[in-house]
Amino acid sequence: MLKLDDLKEKVSEFPTEPGIYLWKDSKDRVLYIGKAKNIRSRVRSYFTGVTDSAKKEMMRKVADVEYMETESEVDALLLENRLIKDIQPKYNVALKDSKSFLCIAIEKSVDYPRVFLTRDLTLKATLVGPFMDARGLRRSMKILQKVFRFRTCTQEIDAEDRKRRFHRPCLLYSLKFCTGPCGHKISKKNYRENVRNMKRFLNGKKSRLLRDLDKKMQAASDERRYETAAFYRDQIHAIKSLAKYSKYGDFAEQESFYIDPTGGLRELKKIFKMIKEPRMIDGLDIATIHGSESVGSIVTFVDAQPFKSGYRRYRIREVKGVDDYAMMREVVTRRFNRILAGEESMPDILLVDGGKGQLGAVKGVLDSIELPKKERPLLLGLAKREELIYAEGRGEPVKLPKRSDALRVLMYVRDEAHRFAQHYHHLLRKKKQRPKKSKKKHD
Repeated sequence: MLKLDDLKEKVSEFPTEPGIYLWKDSKDRVLYIGKAKNIRSRVRSYFTGVTDSAKKEMMRKVADVEYMETESEVDALLLENRLIKDIQPKYNVALKDSKSFLCIAIEKSVDYPRVFLTRDLTLKATLVGPFMDARGLRRSMKILQKVFRFRTCTQEIDAEDRKRRFHRPCLLYSLKFCTGPCGHKISKKNYRENVRNMKRFLNGKKSRLLRDLDKKMQAASDERRYETAAFYRDQIHAIKSLAKYSKYGDFAEQESFYIDPTGGLRELKKIFKMIKEPRMIDGLDIATIHGSESVGSIVTFVDAQPFKSGYRRYRIREVKGVDDYAMMREVVTRRFNRILAGEESMPDILLVDGGKGQLGAVKGVLDSIELPKKERPLLLGLAKREELIYAEGRGEPVKLPKRSDALRVLMYVRDEAHRFAQHYHHLLRKKKQRPKKSKKKHD
């Protein structure tokens, strides 16, 4: 049995990588299993500031602690879940009441199985779980979707429906989070193979899965089926990149205040009489001091969540002096040139930081492009202080209650665009102020 000081010394040598930790008693029985992004930091936290009565009781019985390092947060989540089920530690009892925790559900008996989260254990679906950490599971699901590109929509898709080839897939296909089965972008065979591979990964067979995929890639290449070989190559690369997605994921964490994303998007559709619920929102902001080191930013949110792969920053090239309106016009022009070239996705809403003046400046750019009405994004401006929402085509601003989910979604986008622009602006100012190294004179 290790003393407290010995335990602390042991923990100081734990890695700072993702993994799981196991608290044990004097008889080497596992008391509790947890997961962490940073094993050392998480385990250290148990020595200070534990307020939960059950954890206090557990720590009085602790005699040792062990860890198992994993390649990513997703691997840690899955390993934690499997070990808790197998060992059933005393202080993980909350998991035994599985009705209150989320599972990953994979549809059965359909051509293109949908993957989603559920608490309903009576569903006729393959269930993986339950998982205690709902927040961690939702984050992991986004990472898994980036790798295996499964569908989450509720559409009924028939593999024999020839009209599918005329259907335009949703935004997730453009963002490479879905293979687009609704638009006939992937065969039934390849889609189902993707889902089977994900099942194997979830069941802890990652190494074997990678070996099998590598064999299939080599065989396809030898047979000169290069498209098939590329399909396997991309999946191998995506699975191996899981650790990268975990550490530098496309999605940022939520703001401290609570937002109901679904409710907020539904409310925006109703207030502004949109044809469909918005999924993609672009936020625009400018950062400058007296016209020096002026920059613009565009942040992209998908389903009211930050999508960091869509973030773009612009160093102002054409505008001299202080002219925020002209800077906004430049940034929007450059952004929409890329959209029209097919290099970026068209947002459902374009939100600018400001009121009527800023809205008018950006409207002029959109008018010059002459987009079809169905493709043109809803143009909104959000003014600070009173948080008034200005909308293209509306004479008076819209004032929503502070508790409105629609307002909170727009505030989140606006504030993130401001943060991103300011960060880039400060980087350029620091770079400019840094003293230049004098060149050495040679005799």
